[in-house]
Amino acid sequence: MSDTSSTPDIRTPAQIEADIKRRRETLAETLDEIGARVHPKTIVGDARAKVVSSIDHTLGRAYVGVNRAVSDVKGQLVNEEGAPRLERIVPVALVVVGVVGMLAVGSRRGAVGGSRRGSSGSRRRKR
Repeated sequence: MSDTSSTPDIRTPAQIEADIKRRRETLAETLDEIGARVHPKTIVGDARAKVVSSIDHTLGRAYVGVNRAVSDVKGQLVNEEGAPRLERIVPVALVVVGVVGMLAVGSRRGAVGGSRRGSSGSRRRKR
C-alpha cells in the first residue's frame, strides 16, 4: 500500500492493476462473508443454536438438581441395606393422604357453593 504523503508512487501500471485486482477480490470475499452473516437463515440458525444450547444447559442443571433431591429423599426413607424406614415413611404417607383429602373436600365445597351462588345470583325480580 502506498503512503499518501508527497512522495510519488513508483509502481508500474501493471503493479497498480494487480493491486487493484487483489483488493477487489479481497473486498468481494469480505462482502460475501458479511452477506452470509446477515442472511436471515443464518441469523435464525444462530439464534436457534443459542436457544437449544441454553435449554440443554438448563435441563442439565435441572436434572442434576432433581437427581440430588431424589437421592436425599431416598437416603431419608431407605436405610443403608435398601430396606424402607417405616418410622419415616408412615408419617410422610399420612401427611400426603391428609393434604389430598383436604384438597378433595375443598374442591367439592367450592364446586357446590359456586353452582348455588351462580343460579341465585342470575335471577332478577321483575317489577
